[in-house]
Amino acid sequence: AAVTWGLLFVAAFANGALRQAGYARWMSELRAHQISCLTGVLLFGAVIALAARRWPFTSFNHALKIGICWMAATIAFEFLFMHYAAGHSWRRLLAEYEFWNGRFWTLVLASLVAWPVLAWRRAASSGL
Repeated sequence: AAVTWGLLFVAAFANGALRQAGYARWMSELRAHQISCLTGVLLFGAVIALAARRWPFTSFNHALKIGICWMAATIAFEFLFMHYAAGHSWRRLLAEYEFWNGRFWTLVLASLVAWPVLAWRRAASSGL
């Protein structure tokens, strides 16, 4: 689970770098954020699907617990690193959770819980 979270971290970093070096210059910050969140969800799905083939989830509860741990680790990293190391205000960090203002970060976090469960269901239904 820790190795996979590390791979998810790399995928998130690459996704953010692609946004900043690529398409963010041609659109609003909000639109770039939304696209980045959606591509992040897809990247996370791919990473988790590949990891689940190597290290299968043993049960629904196992998949759910791992997903919750990944989400919690991501939130902790985001708040601790981005506040204390990057100097972002608490208000700025909390603003990422304002779904009603078009911020889709909560979907990315939810995908960290949903993808493992979906990977387990797929494996369980195919008899793997």
